[in-house]
Amino acid sequence: MEHEPLHPPISQKIHWQLDLSFRHFNYTTPLIESIRGNGASSVVKPMPAAFVGAPMESSKASFITKMVLLDAAKAAVAPFERVKLLMQNQNDISKSGRLPKPYNGIFHCFAKTIRHEGIFSLWRGYPVMAIGDVFSKVIRYNIIEYAKTREDIRWTSMRVQELNCVAFFATQLLVHPFLYAGTRMATDVKITGNSGQRQFNGITDVYRKTLKSYGIVGLYRGFNITLVELVMLGALSTGLSPWKQYYSYILQNDYLSRVMVEFGFDICGKMATYSMDTVSRRMMMTWGGVKYKSTLHAIAQIWKTEGVKTFYNGAGAEILLCAAYTGTVMLVIYVADVIRAATEKGSDDGRSALGFTARWRDPRGK
Repeated sequence: MEHEPLHPPISQKIHWQLDLSFRHFNYTTPLIESIRGNGASSVVKPMPAAFVGAPMESSKASFITKMVLLDAAKAAVAPFERVKLLMQNQNDISKSGRLPKPYNGIFHCFAKTIRHEGIFSLWRGYPVMAIGDVFSKVIRYNIIEYAKTREDIRWTSMRVQELNCVAFFATQLLVHPFLYAGTRMATDVKITGNSGQRQFNGITDVYRKTLKSYGIVGLYRGFNITLVELVMLGALSTGLSPWKQYYSYILQNDYLSRVMVEFGFDICGKMATYSMDTVSRRMMMTWGGVKYKSTLHAIAQIWKTEGVKTFYNGAGAEILLCAAYTGTVMLVIYVADVIRAATEKGSDDGRSALGFTARWRDPRGK
């Protein structure tokens, strides 16, 4: 038991799916690992223990704890998300007349936003994105729990994938309006001058104006390219998974290196699909002076008028977002592990003291 503690540290309990963006939710891994771990199928065999990451815990307390920790980390790095969205959509913001001059870089965007809107404006749009993120996790958790209770179903690989597809489309269908509202709020730049007006006064105003002008379809602008993006991201994750598991295995005793491997693989996936994310966000900006009739029309217009480089506007902020999130999560996990170790040490000292007292009182020394 020396090498296999009864209570593993929190860093092993939190499954390392960094989930760095507010829109990318990985469904395949938790579904397959959770169902496999339940032992409900003899067809879907578990991988060798050495290559399997820390299993997901099914208790509600553990689920809530991990969700709170990760969402707290996202709240800490939310300013990077808004800066990324501002730089990613600055051309459309300029077309709407709300941004006279483009941003010169990440730090210029930070400084200009704080100077004209205040430091707390860096979290503009985050609350509605956080609500959508929580909803996605709750839906995913309930689907996993439902699958684990269906002992009458023989969970083959095909059925697990079918369940994964249902979870994927159902979650995206419900979460996309939150993503849309968060994007519109985050890219709503305050007009410089005495008036300081915004296009939207709040989340409710976003939904009201969108439904009035475009109907419910307006809430799903960019939905198609988002699905393509996430499918491609899932395919890349599946293809790179054996390599990630291999490096995580050989670096299992080096926590920092293991985290950097996760960070590197995540960045590769995000940069490979970043252009699709840009198209999706720009589709959401269809308003006023910005007109995109379809996904293909948006791609053609952006390519023709702005060039290929525009598809990667804000990519540097995305990398900083990933790095900041990884660092924040590492800090949270480190503090939690220190507290856990101190608690266990205190318990062990208490048990040792009780044992010594008992032996001292026994005249036979037993």
